[in-house]
Amino acid sequence: MSTSHRMSPRSFALPASEAVVSAETRLWISLGVQIRDGRTARGWTVAELARRAGVSRAVAYSVEAGHQVSAEAGIRLAHALSRRLEFQVVDPRRRADSRTGLSADFVHSAMGELETGHLRPMGFGVGIDEPYQHYQFAGRGDVVAWDLQRAALLHLENRTRFPDVQDTAASFNSKRAYLGKAIAERLGITRWKSETHVIVALWSAEVLHALRLRRQSFRAICPDPPEGFERWWRGDPPPTGQRSELVVLDPLSNGKQRIWIGLDEAMTVRPRHRGYAEVASALGATLAAV
Repeated sequence: MSTSHRMSPRSFALPASEAVVSAETRLWISLGVQIRDGRTARGWTVAELARRAGVSRAVAYSVEAGHQVSAEAGIRLAHALSRRLEFQVVDPRRRADSRTGLSADFVHSAMGELETGHLRPMGFGVGIDEPYQHYQFAGRGDVVAWDLQRAALLHLENRTRFPDVQDTAASFNSKRAYLGKAIAERLGITRWKSETHVIVALWSAEVLHALRLRRQSFRAICPDPPEGFERWWRGDPPPTGQRSELVVLDPLSNGKQRIWIGLDEAMTVRPRHRGYAEVASALGATLAAV
């Protein structure tokens, strides 16, 4: 017997508060993104995932789009991907001290830590792993910063590798189109006067090789020079316009070295690191010493 037959999830004495509705929305969007990532990593179609999970294609599509389904359907899809669906009760006051994400991916988290650590002291609002949903599109923004007084938004998508440039383009274009509106609605902004969307790539030999091999593709995805990112980095966001940029960043920069460079310079610059594994090892050693 399924859980839905044993008790009704709608048997509540009071209507859900705005905070509860928001948390529930974030949960299902997060699940959808993880299910889609797991499916595409295996090269499966939605139909193949649905067949393996024993659910309809409509249910699988709904989950990937961030819509609410039954808990059983979510568990079935996770199990089909050899994953386990878990719910955790988290004290938000301790979230800043949590190292769960860092232990899961040293490099990606270190990039986000560097960015937020630079932007937040300037007085900007900063969000991590911010979800959005627009019909069949759902995802999360790695790092989002905003200046409400200027109605300016910054979205950073951190990339440690580029195994599939087309998937990178699809993800980035979707966030560029829909993430800003979702963040504006949460913050009570009618519209952003300026939006700066930036792919932030790891300063490694394997990333530089990918950028140089597909330079025209990356120029098409991110046609603008990194002037918007540079303005945010110095605390002066662009006043108007929407920009799409790419920069290369070193999360292990020692302060004497340049932290980031733009796409044009990445075509000729020397790599700081051989690859992801080298940076992850260095970050792991740093954590072990703390």
